[in-house]
Amino acid sequence: MDNDLYGHVNNVVYYSWFDTAVNGYLIEQGALDIHHGSTIGLVVETQCNYFSSLAFPQTVEAGLRVGRLGSSSVRYEIGLFAQGEEMTAALGHFVHVYVDRDTRRPCPLPEKLREVLDSLRL
Repeated sequence: MDNDLYGHVNNVVYYSWFDTAVNGYLIEQGALDIHHGSTIGLVVETQCNYFSSLAFPQTVEAGLRVGRLGSSSVRYEIGLFAQGEEMTAALGHFVHVYVDRDTRRPCPLPEKLREVLDSLRL
């Protein structure tokens, strides 16, 4: 996933960084068990706006907030920055609908997850 033919990180990689920023944070906070948890998040919407290029080997930093918190869904908003920069290189969002791992039917957010997400609200 290094630089593409045009000398910058390809746009599809930004979505991977969004996913890493969100899931990494939730795992660190003890709000998500990707292997054994009964609730999982499925992406149902995503968008990204690009403002400047990022290129390997730059260090990329992410800012994360929750734009909307529903009973079973969350809108995550993520800014990607070149290390030390104040302006975003890219700004995106995605919506997770949390579902039962087995039935894949929407379910209420677990209390610990809601608590962690609430701390990231606007």
